[in-house]
Formats: sequence, structure tokens, C-alpha cells
Amino acid sequence: MLQTRGADAISGRRACKMSIVDGLRSVPGGVTGGLVEDFEVGFVTAAGLECRAGLSAIMGTRFEECLPVRRFPSYKGRRHNAGRWWSATMGRHVGHESWLERDHLMLLDFDAVVTGISSQPLWLFWTQDGGAVRSHAPDYFARLADGSAVVVDCRPLERITPRDAAKFDATAQACELLGWQYRVVGALARLQVGNVRWLAGYRHPRHDLPPVAAALRAVFTEAGPLLDGAEAVGDPLAVLPVLFHLLWRHVLVTDLTVPLGEDAIVSLPSAGGAS
Repeated sequence: MLQTRGADAISGRRACKMSIVDGLRSVPGGVTGGLVEDFEVGFVTAAGLECRAGLSAIMGTRFEECLPVRRFPSYKGRRHNAGRWWSATMGRHVGHESWLERDHLMLLDFDAVVTGISSQPLWLFWTQDGGAVRSHAPDYFARLADGSAVVVDCRPLERITPRDAAKFDATAQACELLGWQYRVVGALARLQVGNVRWLAGYRHPRHDLPPVAAALRAVFTEAGPLLDGAEAVGDPLAVLPVLFHLLWRHVLVTDLTVPLGEDAIVSLPSAGGAS
């Protein structure tokens, strides 16, 4: 049975229509007490309200807007590099706990069908054999343009332990019940990541200059070399940032599995270019 804490107990905010979890962020990966359903989910709303409910009660929750359920610690001697990525999709920073997570976050941000991203979006709770309750916080939640969702965990495949595999299996089962996709992703192809990272340097809307963008679209109506097209529009120093911004937004496309150089063939998407 779902419980509601009164609005006066949460500093006047609208009460969560689910049970409130005190100290949600402090759950380290194992909790005590039984579950009402096979799977339960804990999350923090954009207003900072901490909620917990069964899968059947969270179908309409906009997890792409939720706050992280765990902090991103940074301290001297830490093996992983935690930080924040400015997301063009969200118009704000999204956290990551390693370079691998950052690169996958960057690719989600670059993906044209992704409309929303959140990091450490939820705690998933389940009961394992023997009755112990376990929990896992996936790395990312992504909302897609068709309204569907993808949950992502980042881990080099060679570093997945049996305990990790059990958590990933449970997460996959819960996602299947919700109709969500679930991915466990590892190392990426260096060349493609390097190309996207270069384009990411021009992801900010300040590089969207409409007159230059319109001229570039006109030039690349017919596919042609990157630098030749930039020079046809104007001074490459002024034009290239706009061109790279359009490539980031998929307004123009090129093959990112090969080096992104001055001879890279650029076109409009309808002209059959690769992105």
C-alpha cells in the first residue's frame, strides 16, 4: 500500500503520491526489510522529494528530470574521475563517475533520438534467493523521442564480477517488466569517440549562427569535402565552428568511423550521409 507524507512535513512541497524514503541517498547497495512487490524503485524528484514505490506505480514518472540518488564524490587519490558534463540535450550539467561514463553520456547527448538524460536516476530494490534485499543504482536513464526509455550501466566487460552480473540481470528483468530497454556498455571505439568529442566542443547553442548555418546547408545540398564547403561560405575560422555545431546536431552528417579531417565528406541527411 502506498503511503503519502503530508505536505507540511516536506517544507510545503506537494506530497509525493508514493511512500517517502528518509535518507535515500545514503543507501549503499543493501537494505533491510521486506518488499511489497518483487521490485521497488526509489528516486528523487526534480523538487527534491524522495519517493519509493513498486514498478506498477512509476510508469508515468519522468526519470529524465529526476535528481541523482547518489552523490558524485571527488577526492585526492580516487581511482575514477567523477565530474559533470554540460548536456546540450538537457541544457544543464549531468554527472558522471568515470571517463567511461562520461564518454557514454556524451554519446547519449549526441544521439538525435534522445530527448532527456539523467544520471544515477533511481535505486532498484529486489529480493535475492535467501531473502536478502539488494539494490542497484544504474548509471543513466535516457528518454527517447517516441516516449520509450533506455537504462544504461557502464562497465568494461572484463571487469564485470559475478555480483555485478547479478545486479545487471535483476535490472534487466525490471526494465523488461516496464517495457524499457536495458544496456550494459563497455569500452568504445577510440576513433568514433574522438570524432564525437571534437564535435562536442561545439555543442553549445552559441555556435548556432543562422545566416552561416543556412549558407552551409545550401553548400552541402550536394555532398562535398568539409573544408571546401566551409571556404565556399566564408573565412574557415568563422565558419568551421558553425559547421561542427551542425554536425553535432545532425543537421549535417558525415562518416564518424573515419578520421574527421578537411577531406571528410559532408552532406545533408537526406543526401545519404552517415552520422
